[in-house]
Amino acid sequence: MRLWTHVNSVHSPLKIQSRVLFLTIFAAGIGGTFQFGYNLSIINAPTLYIQEFTNETWQVRTGEPLPDRLILLVWSIIVSLYPLGGLLGALLAGHLAVTLGRKRSLLVNDLCTVAAAVLFGFSRRAGSFEMIMLGRLLVGVSAGVSMNVQPMYLGESAPKELRGAVAMTSAVFTALGIMMGQVVGLRELLGGPQAWPLLLASCVVPGLLQLGSLPLLPESPRYLLIDRGDTKACLAVPRPVHTSRKLFIRGVGAGQTQPLPSRDPRRRATPATQALRRLRGSEDVEEELVELREERAACGAGGPRRPWHLLGDPALRRQVVSLVVLGSAMELCGNDSVYAYASAVFRAAGMPEHRISYALVGTGACELLASLVSSAVVERVGRRVLLMAGYCLMTCWGSVFTAALCLQDSYPWMPYLAMSCVFGFILSFGIGPAGVTGILATELFDQTARPAAYAVYGVLLWTMLFLLGLGFPFLMEGLSHFIYVPFLAVCVCGAVYTGLFLPETKGKSFLEITQELHRLNFPRDPRWRGPEVLQFTEL
Repeated sequence: MRLWTHVNSVHSPLKIQSRVLFLTIFAAGIGGTFQFGYNLSIINAPTLYIQEFTNETWQVRTGEPLPDRLILLVWSIIVSLYPLGGLLGALLAGHLAVTLGRKRSLLVNDLCTVAAAVLFGFSRRAGSFEMIMLGRLLVGVSAGVSMNVQPMYLGESAPKELRGAVAMTSAVFTALGIMMGQVVGLRELLGGPQAWPLLLASCVVPGLLQLGSLPLLPESPRYLLIDRGDTKACLAVPRPVHTSRKLFIRGVGAGQTQPLPSRDPRRRATPATQALRRLRGSEDVEEELVELREERAACGAGGPRRPWHLLGDPALRRQVVSLVVLGSAMELCGNDSVYAYASAVFRAAGMPEHRISYALVGTGACELLASLVSSAVVERVGRRVLLMAGYCLMTCWGSVFTAALCLQDSYPWMPYLAMSCVFGFILSFGIGPAGVTGILATELFDQTARPAAYAVYGVLLWTMLFLLGLGFPFLMEGLSHFIYVPFLAVCVCGAVYTGLFLPETKGKSFLEITQELHRLNFPRDPRWRGPEVLQFTEL
């Protein structure tokens, strides 16, 4: 009985403190990529109501109705301002992450969401569709910042054994946001003709949740130690009178000396140490602090890099190419087009019009389920396997879907096969590309290049999203039933590139990943072996 009481007394604080990482994941996600998916999906339900509001507003101002083509133009601008705002947010994200930190960037970003919600909520009372335009631009900026900062924050805060699973929760919250937007947009909730301003303004709820919870949680330890230069993150050891202990890092950052970690509990821990202890739920974090200090030495004395620095650095050649190729493949693989085509597929299958919205909720639930499964198994099977499996499955489902579209008038059961392919395609996307692609910038780049890498990735993502939304109607008209053939080619290229050129990063520290990528970028340079740690006592 005494032993059991002692065990409980020892481990109960550990269990309580270890919850901090889980709470950090939730607080970062609910106001981060959840907002991206939520604002991406809720705009579909009030389409007709916003167009009618635009026409009525114009008629009140001028006394004449707005022509149909101009109504469609205004609606197109409202929709396209979201990816435009995302592009602006992606350009700002790297600078914010360096100057304010990962956590503060997310908190400042919530102000855009609150301002957008106010514009949405009072747009009808003010009789201004311009307020809707400005609100969509602001929520786009918010999404662009959060999609870059959140995976960076979580990837730097997680231990290397869980880094992939924790970083992939960004995709889980994106899928959750898409599904919740579809649910809230149902006619029985906020999808009615009178409630659409509340539907658009409901994005304030997750923003307020993040504002209330994230300030209580720690900042990224890597940001505190490496970017802010917290050189005393390890507990300082009292020096003897005639002895000094030093740590030399050879290789990148050679010549720097750092004090060794100490186990002396009498000295006050600095912010990086405190953050790491809270995230790990343990007082014994000195081994990981040593790894962080080695990583800091390997990064050298230079400050954060700019996006254009990445393009001209031969040591980052493979990383940049992998980010561009796989980031483009994720956007051009056809998943967003499947969502856009889903309503027509369900309608062709004979589904009643009033039930199509519920079927669309099922598509969002499929992506959420696949993202959860992928996050659970990524540390077992690895990143490369999930990416290759996802693209290969998408190629199979897309091929069957193309055949079903071509033969839907010949066989009565073909529309049902096409409907099954929609769900299969979305599940396959959630298994691999949806989550794994988003953590490439975290794992393939070091601390100084990571914000710039996310800036490049964000600009690429939002530009592709804008161009795809602009060109998809023309593809649909020009290719008809063969619309998914170009997307299939992209899926094949994504699978081949992953298998041939993407290194596996499962279970490796950031420093080990950097060493492996250096060997891949410079296969004929045998001199660099990574940092070699030598400890000695100098009298």
